[in-house]
Amino acid sequence: MREHDDRRGLRLPPWAGRNFRLLVGASFVTGIGNSGATIAAAFAVIESGGSATDVGLVAAARTLAMVVLLLVGGAVADRLPRQRVMAVANTANAVSQALFAALVLTHRATLWEMAALTAVGGGAAAFFSPAAQGLVMSTVDPAHAGPAFSLYRLATNASNVGGAALGGALVAAFGSGWVLALDAAGFAAAAAMRAAIDVPHVPRESVPGGMLGELRAGWRVVAATSWLWGIVLQFSVVNGMFGAVEAVYGPLVSREQLGGAGPWGLALAAGGVGTACGAVLMMRWRPRRMLLVGTLGVLPLALPAVALALVLPAWALAAVMFTGGVAIEVFAVNWMLALHQEIPEELMSRVSGFDWLGSVALSPVALALAGPAASAFGRAGALWGSAGLIVLLTLAVLLLPDVRRMERAAAPPVAAPVPAPAHDGTVSGPAR
Repeated sequence: MREHDDRRGLRLPPWAGRNFRLLVGASFVTGIGNSGATIAAAFAVIESGGSATDVGLVAAARTLAMVVLLLVGGAVADRLPRQRVMAVANTANAVSQALFAALVLTHRATLWEMAALTAVGGGAAAFFSPAAQGLVMSTVDPAHAGPAFSLYRLATNASNVGGAALGGALVAAFGSGWVLALDAAGFAAAAAMRAAIDVPHVPRESVPGGMLGELRAGWRVVAATSWLWGIVLQFSVVNGMFGAVEAVYGPLVSREQLGGAGPWGLALAAGGVGTACGAVLMMRWRPRRMLLVGTLGVLPLALPAVALALVLPAWALAAVMFTGGVAIEVFAVNWMLALHQEIPEELMSRVSGFDWLGSVALSPVALALAGPAASAFGRAGALWGSAGLIVLLTLAVLLLPDVRRMERAAAPPVAAPVPAPAHDGTVSGPAR
């Protein structure tokens, strides 16, 4: 047994114990399934006779449900063990995807049913995401926070890239229904893995007013923390602009001026490789002014819009997307470190709920306005405007003193590894 453990240690760092391995493994499984299921859901709508508008409506149902429930999800994740919240959310995803698959395989799927089941998935994500934000640090020693976040994101990004490629191939070979069924099985497996995580629950403070009082407590922290609300506001627009570039303008430019869908597929794959490389970089790089470095990493997200406006060749577009992928990982890891360093642990999920809400709320609006903006200003004008907004908002955030000055706290001494508590078959906390 000792020799087996040593061999396993060659694949993961010594600090990556049982709980962290379960967390990363479950994220990898759901990432693979989700990426494929996104493609499968779109094709399921089309195969049932739906139009492009119908595809958009089904996708919007997920986003709308997520936006509506995010704050509630954050409050619940601070009340209950986070791994349990995540396991229940995964179970809801498994059930909704299984029903979706059954409807598609039996050729009985209607638009409203597909939209409703997709909305269930979005609602589950509203509980899952704030809980996930607070759980990584519960599974590792704080001294290894940077490498842990990087490895966690590396597994997630790799599964997203691989899942998209695998999902497309499986949809072509077997049909969308079977891919949705596989996604349901993946969620069920991930729920079991997360239920097996054994970390202590962080007690919440007593707040008068029930859940509304708890949400007000979380909001007070956000409103009083300039670097936090500043970056959340920044990303409410940045995510919208980049989403419009990725989902609307990129495919159009590629189809009409670069020779078809292939160049844009190559660019997206290059972006995925970039995120993986960025995660590897952040496993070794520990910048002292983490929030300054992370915010500077947002600036390259303007480059894809510039490349499309100039209609650069496919290889240059792929290089730009690769650079953006690296840069966003630099931001993401430093952002997670800043949150865990500065926000009290018992408030983490509520604050994350506000973070997620601010970050995604404007994305549907930006996607809806992408076409009218191109009609009003020309496609090149809309792309230059997207790039300009990303740059201007990022430079504005850099005016906040805390963004420029926040420093990484000195890591506590690394304690000797502590064996995971024996698992007696019961779940002591929420599992991911």
